[in-house]
Amino acid sequence: MEIYLIRHTTPDIEKGICYGQTDLDLSDTFPEAFKTVSRHIPNRIDFSIQSSPLKRCAQLAQYLGTPVRFDDRLKELDFGSWEMQNWNDIPKGQLDPWMADFVNVKVTNGESYTELSARVRHYFETLKKPPGKQGYIIVTHAGPIRAFMASVLGIPLEKSFQIKIQYGDVFHLKKEEDAWKLHSKVELT
Repeated sequence: MEIYLIRHTTPDIEKGICYGQTDLDLSDTFPEAFKTVSRHIPNRIDFSIQSSPLKRCAQLAQYLGTPVRFDDRLKELDFGSWEMQNWNDIPKGQLDPWMADFVNVKVTNGESYTELSARVRHYFETLKKPPGKQGYIIVTHAGPIRAFMASVLGIPLEKSFQIKIQYGDVFHLKKEEDAWKLHSKVELT
């Protein structure tokens, strides 16, 4: 079974804002970005499409084809009380403990990276080859992609931000002998 794991294209939000599960539109660069993404995906009719239900993923997924199955486990990290705040405005007393251990520390009224990783791992463990298809096109966010790719690459979660993921990046993976194997180049920083 194959998957094409795609990060949504550029969202319509100013830089420096914490937006995790906030439901944002895509920027006006979407039509051009869609062309770039679609060049990295084979015949889409051979794949089932799944997506985070957040608009910035859903729009891209629906452009790739229909029907699209939405799954909450593919959502970005829930930043709780920090959603839509400028990172510089988050009180240091809240931000510093999280920055020191973003894997385990839960964001106020949100979730920890460990919780995100668990829901993403559960999602991928339950994927079965869709009838009559080669696999899946999955549109999601950087957090879920990093958590999944860290497990595939054998990287601890605390080092997963070494995995470089840009808006519109596409990663190709195949499940071989019950293990996911990466068939795309991945840059580590």
